[in-house]
Amino acid sequence: MDIKEIQNLIKFVAKSGASEVKLEMEDIKITIKTGTETTIVQAAPMASVPQVADAATAQSAAETVTVIKADDDSKYLIVKSPIIGTFYRKPSPDKSNFVEVGTEISAGDIVCVIEAMKLFNEIESEVSGKIVKVLVDDSSPVEYDQPLFLVDPS
Repeated sequence: MDIKEIQNLIKFVAKSGASEVKLEMEDIKITIKTGTETTIVQAAPMASVPQVADAATAQSAAETVTVIKADDDSKYLIVKSPIIGTFYRKPSPDKSNFVEVGTEISAGDIVCVIEAMKLFNEIESEVSGKIVKVLVDDSSPVEYDQPLFLVDPS
């Protein structure tokens, strides 16, 4: 599991409202605890977990990452996912992205594709404005009502 996947997992857990999530895979154990101001992640190789004698050793063996909440984006409109599936920014691998940061969009413009059950669903924007931020990585899984883009309506 690379750092990008861990960051996506942190974002997902923070948005879900869960207070603690533990994930154990073949070679790594991850615990994510969320609070009101920060998210704390502890990751340790599985080989070192059984050998840990006390909490101090566990803390030194684990890598801790603190993520501060993002700045206030309340002035922007949000384009959200209407379905669960896999998010794609391009209509096909050899084509260019539907939208980029800075692209002016109108209501009804196609902004991405979400694959669900082998069907590619074109997602249309319900708002008009300029794309300020793409919130999801290409080829990432998305949930229903998950924010995909921030749009400046001015």
